[in-house]
Amino acid sequence: MRLHVKYAMAAGLAALALMVGACGTSTPAPADTNATTEVTLTWWHNANTDPGLTFWQDTANDFMDKNPGVKISIQVYQNEDLRAKLKTVFNSDKAPTIFQQWGGGELADQVKAGYVQDITNSAADAIAALGGIGNISGWSVDGKVYGLPYTLGIEGIYYNKDLFAQAGITSVPTTIDELKDAAAKLRAAGIQPIAVGGQDAWPAAHWYFNFALRACSQDTIAATAASLDFSAPCWATAAQNLADFTAANPFNDGWATTSAQQGAGSSSGMLANGKAAMELMGIWEAPVVGSLAPDGNIPSFLDWFPFPAVPGGDGDPSAAMAGGDGMSCLSGAPSACSDFLSYMVSDDVQKAYATTTNSAPSNPAAASSLSQPVVAKVAAAAKDCKYTQLWLDTVFGSNVGGAINNNVVALMQGSLDAAGFVAAVNTAAKG
Repeated sequence: MRLHVKYAMAAGLAALALMVGACGTSTPAPADTNATTEVTLTWWHNANTDPGLTFWQDTANDFMDKNPGVKISIQVYQNEDLRAKLKTVFNSDKAPTIFQQWGGGELADQVKAGYVQDITNSAADAIAALGGIGNISGWSVDGKVYGLPYTLGIEGIYYNKDLFAQAGITSVPTTIDELKDAAAKLRAAGIQPIAVGGQDAWPAAHWYFNFALRACSQDTIAATAASLDFSAPCWATAAQNLADFTAANPFNDGWATTSAQQGAGSSSGMLANGKAAMELMGIWEAPVVGSLAPDGNIPSFLDWFPFPAVPGGDGDPSAAMAGGDGMSCLSGAPSACSDFLSYMVSDDVQKAYATTTNSAPSNPAAASSLSQPVVAKVAAAAKDCKYTQLWLDTVFGSNVGGAINNNVVALMQGSLDAAGFVAAVNTAAKG
């Protein structure tokens, strides 16, 4: 989950290759501990519901069984709470040994501050199994790796096939105008078209990311990531396109005060319970929707299509926003921490992750274990992308990413125009 998705990275961070062939990795050797010298690792992550909650506890238990000198103490948080808490603890003695990592510029900021351990050498075999540094560039800084992703995938629009049929929609939208038309048909049928968790800001920001991906070329995004100069016209074009789209009333009533993933009334909960027809989300969406469905399973009505083409832009219409979730080790952590990260992405654990959580694994050797239709469809669709782009709030860093997230709701509500939105982002970049 983004459960959720920094930051002033070089052009190598701009694209994230998702589907690669790589050889597998075996379970790493036991940590350099023994029964008389116990090492305690504290682990903070955001899988606060099943199946992820139980899966990661079982994974930790298995690792501890294989490494008798290691104890892993887990603390679980809701995604937004975790992100906020991590920002406050790194400079204290309460910082976790293992912590959730979204990569990119946020990671670069953490590395610059000296908070994160370099695992390039200690996790070399695991890095190779994931396709090398090039495939996990979001978790590297200046050619060194500071974390490992356990899930990777592309973003798109998840939808309710039954509600589409009820509204007379016979094919999925391939252009933004077709998406507007579909939203209008759904409203006419008394159905909330697109759920968005505006209260948490980042789900709304993902709409801006995708409009920017269509408006801006890959080179422009990479150059902006390096310079943090948003003077290229496409950034304002993307903001205007989002404002125009929002004006067509495609989002659920009360979207600005709707949470993202907390309960049946959240945006993901609305999709899970048939209260809305669509939601734009990343690879984590299917299991999140399943956890919020009445029976706790991914609904049979759930399907997916890529973000539609937007006319007039310089971005490739087949490009996709992408990313994943991972873990990092605190600077100065014992070697058992890096060993655990390697274990987390080993073949057997990743295969179990795919089958147990219905989430796309980061280890290519486990991709064949995906059996859930929607998740398998999204994983297959990644092969058709011209290129993939790491989340922009992640790429641009905490200040700029925060400015996008903080101002996008105002843009969508009409209290901030496109020029004002870009000005706010530029101000954050200079601050």
